[in-house]
Amino acid sequence: MKKQNQFSIIGTGAVGGYYGGLLQRAGFDVHFLVNHDYEHVAKHGLQIDSINESFRLPEVKAYHQPEHMPCCDVVIVALKTTANEVLKDILPHVVGDHSVVLTLQNGQGSDEEISEIVGADHVLGGLCFLCSNKIGPGHINHLDYGLITLGEYRADGKPGGITPRLEHITAQLQSAGIPSRMVEDLAHARWKKLVWNIPFNGLSVVRNQLTDELIKNPETRKLCLTLMQETATASAAVCRPIEPEFIEKMIADTERMEPYAPSMKLDYDRGNPMEIEAIYGHPIRAAEQAGIDMPETRKLYEELKILNPAV
Repeated sequence: MKKQNQFSIIGTGAVGGYYGGLLQRAGFDVHFLVNHDYEHVAKHGLQIDSINESFRLPEVKAYHQPEHMPCCDVVIVALKTTANEVLKDILPHVVGDHSVVLTLQNGQGSDEEISEIVGADHVLGGLCFLCSNKIGPGHINHLDYGLITLGEYRADGKPGGITPRLEHITAQLQSAGIPSRMVEDLAHARWKKLVWNIPFNGLSVVRNQLTDELIKNPETRKLCLTLMQETATASAAVCRPIEPEFIEKMIADTERMEPYAPSMKLDYDRGNPMEIEAIYGHPIRAAEQAGIDMPETRKLYEELKILNPAV
């Protein structure tokens, strides 16, 4: 029987706080790197409010400096991509020879950035379909969903297949009550996630509307479909095709979703920098290199850059 992994969480916010909390509740040894609310979390722990089951962790292993953290088996990166500049100062302290770095970040480009720091053979990519917000110091509110899709990163963009370490980490996440599935093709999975992220993140900002309003209004619903189709066209040129049924599923899932403010709208409303390059700039440039234009996506990208709060 394989041993139980030790986890470190880099970024104890809406994503890292929620998943790390579930892992600790299930009995895993979890170490949390905490930024602004370190003193609160170190003293009071974490509070997780969830549609599934709310719980409190009165004591967690919280750290303010990465050099004080142990090298764990699995290092989960849950920072916003806008903060990735700090990873070069964090990861060398927490990644050992046998560590795996699991990126749970939006958009594209983070796998490549992290592989340049720790080496491509240490990197797994993870995509979250999660409605979760940080609503106070050490306080996470999980609204809906929670699935993590995991895949092996390959620098050449080819499918990495299902490996033993991928199976092991997925099984451990599942044992903690985290819905998880494996994919052979991480690059393709990232394009598929952009099918939802590109329309709903950006439009929620420029239209100042939640997901339910965007999907109910005929004009914005049509625009969402156009942006989704542009993303699928780009994926076919840069990576692999996305089946039309997937777009239909994303529309249906959004119709069933509770009214939700995507992460980009929350960042904008709070005056924080938005993840524009990861979600828009990177895929637009990749598509352009493959000879594909994304006109509506580019228009949204330019609008968001004007609105983006200063770093």
